[in-house]
Amino acid sequence: MGRGPRSGPYICGIDAALDVVSGKWKGLILWELNAHAVRRFAQLRRGLPGVSEKMLTQHLREMEADGLVHRKVYAEVPPKVEYSLTEHGRTLNRALGPLGDWGTQRIRREHSERVDMTDTHD
Repeated sequence: MGRGPRSGPYICGIDAALDVVSGKWKGLILWELNAHAVRRFAQLRRGLPGVSEKMLTQHLREMEADGLVHRKVYAEVPPKVEYSLTEHGRTLNRALGPLGDWGTQRIRREHSERVDMTDTHD
């Protein structure tokens, strides 16, 4: 599964936190799993327009190794795999809340466009 959890050395807590959420999609994966509790791979892809299968797989593996995401495999044919946040992932998502609020204010201030997500969430 690649490398295990990251372990520094770090300059400060921000450095350690950003190491775990670095990459365009990890914060959005956290957001999607927080909003829906449990998602299958295809549901995550639909909920994250623009993510490639390779990138989503890579990020989910890293997040699982970092203890943020739980991957549950059902012994069925075809295989069924579900992803959810661990408690560690939920605490990270709560910590990112103020950053998300800051970003929302920035979107408004800069009059930036937002992606319409109404069709991607069930």
